[in-house]
Parts: sequence; structure tokens; C-alpha cells
Amino acid sequence: VDPHALARTGPGPLGVNRRASALRPLLRTVLFAPEDMLLIIGSPSLRRNLLDALVAQREPTAAAVMSTYQRTLTQRNSLLRRIREEEADRAELAYWTQVILENGARVLDWRHETLDVLAAPLAEAHREIAPEETDLRLRYSSNVQAGPGESNEDALRRRLGETAEKEIWNGATLVGPHRDDFGFVSDGRELTEFASRGQQRTAILALKLAELDVLTALDGRRPLLLLDDVFSELDPERRAHLVRRIGDLPQAIVTTTTPDDLDPGLVAASTLWRVEPGSVTLDEHAA
Repeated sequence: VDPHALARTGPGPLGVNRRASALRPLLRTVLFAPEDMLLIIGSPSLRRNLLDALVAQREPTAAAVMSTYQRTLTQRNSLLRRIREEEADRAELAYWTQVILENGARVLDWRHETLDVLAAPLAEAHREIAPEETDLRLRYSSNVQAGPGESNEDALRRRLGETAEKEIWNGATLVGPHRDDFGFVSDGRELTEFASRGQQRTAILALKLAELDVLTALDGRRPLLLLDDVFSELDPERRAHLVRRIGDLPQAIVTTTTPDDLDPGLVAASTLWRVEPGSVTLDEHAA
């Protein structure tokens, strides 16, 4: 990463805090953390956040659009509750509904496009790790399904009209990308219905490897891989696949509580740093 380019990410002198999003055009990342092991069986918000993070790295304006959508959603829900309590007029909804439509439709478009781009790398990575298993794919679940000839904005407008009375009764926006989800599917069935822990880990690892491929394909620049203490969650075979991919990258940062969880070859080829309260030092003994 060009340090001069980093210095241009925002005004002000060196040492001034900047948002991580300011680095997104310069440094793409793929994070693999312990909580990712819950992607298949965890809450929909985990999967939405992962998908939206990938969208934001592919589309320069996506982060701002998603932020606008979330702020508008908060304002619209507050207004719906006030209308329910007869403290506001329904006519006030028009403005916030239009902002939800414009920004929500763009989020839906980007999510569908990103899942389409992920499909081939995901299937390939999964076959590489588990050639004996059936193909893996991702299936998007939405309460806004576009009909024949409809755009996502058309479908969202229609669904908001259909749920208008129920929204006021509930005091919340009931349809839109904030309510959507995606699932891992193999042989036509959701993995949550039958997958063992090993099969779940294989699917999640395949997804992370697919993320690397999708971001690299944008312009040939390989992203920085961040691995937060995940090797202890993987069996030797899955570790070996991940280690091989790490070896193909220009840089990866791995955290672990003990080097014993890491592949010896990876340790030998790496620079090790010891992080303790208040200090970060080169681990010369390990090196």
C-alpha cells in the first residue's frame, strides 16, 4: 500500500483519526474471525453484515447508501410509532418512504449482483476443499420479490403499499433489505437442516476463499487477509487449504493465542509479533 496514498485519504495532519472506510478504495480486506463460524446457524444480521461489507468493497458508493438507508429507517420507524399514537399525520410518511425506496432498491440490486458474482468462486472453492460433497450455493431470501417486468424498486414500492396498515399497527418498516437473509444450500437443502459442524466449517471457509477471489477479480489486486484466531476452529485438512491460499497472497495477518495452532511451515515463513497489554514486540525466540 502506497503510504503517500494513505496520507491523502482525508484532510488534516498525520495522527488524526480517520474512519476505516476512508481506506477502502486503497486497501481491500477479507476478515475471517471466530464469530464467522456462526454464519450458517447464527442470526440473519451476521449474514447481512458480511454480504454488505463485500458489497461496500465492490461498489464505491454503497457504504454511503447503506448508511442513508439505516438512518432513514430509524426516522421512518419513529414516525410510524407517532402515527400509531395519533401524534403525527400519515402524509409525513411520503418523504421517508421515497428515500427508503431509492436507497433500499440500490442495496437490493447490489446484493443480488454480488451473490451472482460469488456463485462460481464459491462452488469452485467448495469442490476444492470437499470434492466428495455436492455443490454449494447461496440462496437469497427476501420479502421483496420482483415479479415479471418489475425492478427491485417497483417491487419494494408495491410491498410497502401492501404492508402500509400493518406497518402503522406495528410501528415498524416490515419489508426491505433490513429484513432479508441468505442461506447456504447444497443438493437443494439448507445446510441448517442437515450439515455437521465439519460441513458448516467447510462451507464458511469456502465462502471466505471466494471473497478473496471476487475482490482480486476487480482489478488484479489481492486483498489483505485478516485471520483472527480461527485456526483452532479448523481441522488439519481445512487448515492446510487455508495455509495454501495464504501462501498465494502478498500479505496476511494472523492472530492466535498460541503458535501451536498454526501450520509449522506458515510459522517458519512468517514474522511473529507478541502482543501484550501495552506493548507489541518482535518475538525473536519464535522467529
